[in-house]
Amino acid sequence: MAETTGNSTQDIGAIIQNIIEIVVFFIKFWYATIEGFIRGFMKKEEVDVSGKFVFITGTGHGMGKQMALQYAALGAKVLCVDVNEKNNSETVKEIKQNGGSAFGYTCDVTNREAIFALYEQIKNEHGFVEIIVNNAGIMPCRPLFELTEKEIRLMYDINVLAHFWIFQAFLPDMVAQNKGHIVAMSSCAGLFGLPNLVPYCGTKFAVRGLMQSMYEELRKANKDTQIKFTTIYPYMVDTGLCKNPRFRFSWMKLVDPKEAAASIIEAQRTGLEEASVPRHYLYSEKVGRIWPRKAMRIANDFVDTYVESDKK
Repeated sequence: MAETTGNSTQDIGAIIQNIIEIVVFFIKFWYATIEGFIRGFMKKEEVDVSGKFVFITGTGHGMGKQMALQYAALGAKVLCVDVNEKNNSETVKEIKQNGGSAFGYTCDVTNREAIFALYEQIKNEHGFVEIIVNNAGIMPCRPLFELTEKEIRLMYDINVLAHFWIFQAFLPDMVAQNKGHIVAMSSCAGLFGLPNLVPYCGTKFAVRGLMQSMYEELRKANKDTQIKFTTIYPYMVDTGLCKNPRFRFSWMKLVDPKEAAASIIEAQRTGLEEASVPRHYLYSEKVGRIWPRKAMRIANDFVDTYVESDKK
């Protein structure tokens, strides 16, 4: 009889504990929800990047070059990385001529050993790298059956696997110091599936997943982690990468690289976890997922915006 009474007491205690945990969960959940909505309408303070080392891949041209120039103008010390030594040197030269601080490194980001060697060199020369921008990418635009195995593999090597090698090389230092910020280029092609970009869309959806899961892995290990992750979804940017854009409406024109770079830097400095360029595309994707797929396809056909094949 005493044993039965003891078990009943334990059961009641467990039920009370569960009720308390559920109540606490709902309080935290709705507090975070309301706080998130309120903060969404508030102007966010931009962190100071002056004096910090910013590691950017693909700085030889396009958005990478523009980000390097703009970070340097903000006082950051920019580590410019590109496989094209000539173009990269021009970026470094331009930054220095403008009074900024920059250091050029030639590296093939598909080569894991080269990434680790570059990390060791940078650590010995400069120490801790606080901001990393994984920007390098390629975008062949053709139907899937017209792409070669080599082209598809190279797309994944540059657009996806390079992120893993940079994570493995640089992230341990961030974990040790419990600070740092990683920015990765996904794409609006990582939000919407598009014709002539099947492998490319796959790489950009992959970046979205690896950034979210990497943060969750760190948060699981340390709930007080101060390391930040920002995933960027640029629309078609006028860098030459998107050779044959098609859009029905003029307001959906190509984005200027300088404007895109400024928007990306703002997203990093304000600590956004996700941001599209322009901003409204990310919200359009989230709202679009509520609608039936058939209805959204009708909307997509009406807008009629995509990338035509670059095959000559």
